[in-house]
Amino acid sequence: MSQYLQEIISVLQRIEAEEAQKLAQASRLVADTIKKGGLVYTFGCGHSHLPGLDAFYRAGGLANVSPMLDTDLMLHNGAAKSSRMEKMSGIAQEVFRRYSLTDKDMLFVFSASGKNQVPVEMAQTATAHGIPTVGISSSSYYDRGGKLHENVDIAIDCKVPYGDACIPVGDVAMGGLSTATNCFILNSCLIEGAKLALSEGVKPPIYISGNVEGGRDHNIVLEDLYLGRVKHL
Repeated sequence: MSQYLQEIISVLQRIEAEEAQKLAQASRLVADTIKKGGLVYTFGCGHSHLPGLDAFYRAGGLANVSPMLDTDLMLHNGAAKSSRMEKMSGIAQEVFRRYSLTDKDMLFVFSASGKNQVPVEMAQTATAHGIPTVGISSSSYYDRGGKLHENVDIAIDCKVPYGDACIPVGDVAMGGLSTATNCFILNSCLIEGAKLALSEGVKPPIYISGNVEGGRDHNIVLEDLYLGRVKHL
């Protein structure tokens, strides 16, 4: 437990120290998206879709976050199948067109390796439609086939090791880091973006817990605002 904790702390501190400029740039995009009344889209395959779910419809989260979720690229409808499909060309374009992104919106794309076709082509498709993109992948793959960082407007290095896992167990390793790093990166950008928008005169749409006094009524107002726009709301 202590070793794993130290690995998580270490990689998060490296992100804070070494990716500060990129995080600030991505936060600026979030602020601009809020000010324009746009949506913050997120996309990832397999476990890389989890940061988007973490930021979606939750207490302390922005109401204009819209995860792009495709069952065939997630784990619950065939994990092994989804691992094969994320390497196939031509899928991203079909997922993209189901979400009707506009020039008011932005997109975070998550892929620890940055190698697989679907996240790379999702970033390329968004760029072709004029959507600002932020890609989160690890530099440990940059010279091992990683391509996502070359196909986004802002590339953030999530710093996870080659293979993601960090604790040796015999001749393999356990303890993936990418979910913790990616959630930290996304939420940091959303928080800072919301603070920037507020400082510039636009109140960010933030859910509060439905289990505190007034929470349900507060959230219903935001739900009504985004129903029909955020696909999975």
